[in-house]
Amino acid sequence: MNKIQELFSQPLRPINLGLETFAASMAAQGMEVATVEWQPPADGYVELDTLQGVDVDAANVEAVQRIMAGRPMLIGMGIAREVIPGFHPRLITHSGPPVTWQRMSGPTRGAVIGALLYEGLAETPEAAAELAASGAIEFAPCHHFNAVGPMAGIISPSMPVFIVRNEATGHLAYATQNEGLGRVLRYGAYGPEVIQRLRWMETVLYPALQRALEQTGPIDLRSMTAQALHMGDECHNRNKAGTSLFIRAIGPALAETSDAATAAAALRFMDGNDHFYLNLSMPAIKAMLLPAEQIPGCTVVTVMARNGTDWGIRVSATGDRWFTAPSPLVEGLWLPGYKPEDANPDIGDSAITETGGIGGFALAGAPAIVQFVGGTPTDAINTTLAMYEITAGEHSAFSIPPLNFRGTPVGVDVRRVVETGITPRLNTGIAHKEPGVGMVGAGLVAAPMGCFRAAFEALKAL
Repeated sequence: MNKIQELFSQPLRPINLGLETFAASMAAQGMEVATVEWQPPADGYVELDTLQGVDVDAANVEAVQRIMAGRPMLIGMGIAREVIPGFHPRLITHSGPPVTWQRMSGPTRGAVIGALLYEGLAETPEAAAELAASGAIEFAPCHHFNAVGPMAGIISPSMPVFIVRNEATGHLAYATQNEGLGRVLRYGAYGPEVIQRLRWMETVLYPALQRALEQTGPIDLRSMTAQALHMGDECHNRNKAGTSLFIRAIGPALAETSDAATAAAALRFMDGNDHFYLNLSMPAIKAMLLPAEQIPGCTVVTVMARNGTDWGIRVSATGDRWFTAPSPLVEGLWLPGYKPEDANPDIGDSAITETGGIGGFALAGAPAIVQFVGGTPTDAINTTLAMYEITAGEHSAFSIPPLNFRGTPVGVDVRRVVETGITPRLNTGIAHKEPGVGMVGAGLVAAPMGCFRAAFEALKAL
């Protein structure tokens, strides 16, 4: 028997290259399969070594350095129409990329209805919906005004906002006060209790915090965020430490600048709302990312945002252009009485945290969050480790104790996303798909590849 005959007389053992379903099918038929992990390289990836006559890697290093050099400081508060440049009485901003009323998701529509009721522009939800559909209200992304909003992300003219300044560059960013969880505006609820809470936040909480901030002076949000990360927060879906640190910083001034009842009410509200710091971590990261925009040849993502219909990104070298794909559903845990069929696709500007190297990218340092969003501590560590594969650097100001204080992954590189097939991972809340209901759960979600492929093709065309 020659060697060829000897070879074919032995049991065949197929080699499978990367296709798990093919291997599983053969295994189900009793065949032993040798699986090799493999995927094709990204088309044209090597063509992006240089863009616009600029070395891409060098441009990306520059972007990461600018991000890490940011020093976001909470410098005060104000009413949106008075302090956000370009804001006007008929403007409502929302999370994510641009979207029309006709294409808005249920929670975004619900939040718009609530905002119009709060502003006194409509007396009933039906009248608010009619006004929103009439064309008399301008809708625009929060990001177009250097603002960020969690979930539906609605900012209306009368809403108080935090003002954050990047002391390294002068860039300003804005965000509203956080309402808490459950039946709240940002999750699409608009009942009387929602409007009442918003008006209390405008007339009581905001003036109290504003007076306190005038006494404390600027508060260093980069330092506070770094401390919170070391205390088990990831500053997106877990903000227990950050909220506690903020209360510690503002509490004495609150007590000294407000009457006892007002100070107690403000402190009680923040103490009962573990997510209060989210609306500080978000504009802090936004202010740090703004200097990284519009760097020639840079493939670093400067915005990731979702409006409940589309997921969108913006890339440094392509400036203000949005690249979108359908927003995916979130896998997670459900509040009592709700199920996956109730969920709206992913929504919110809170992905700005991951864009700047915290949130889901720092999940390894916040193992307790898995109790809220599902998964295990090992999953949390693996999520962070995977994000190093698609980022251009490691943050010098934000570190992860369980990873020997390794800097968080920062600077999502479109090239690496397309090359590896790994997309950014987020942990996020889940809103009901129908307007007016509110929060139904929380979980983990992966960004859709479509927006990164679209950005990649646009970059190749530069």
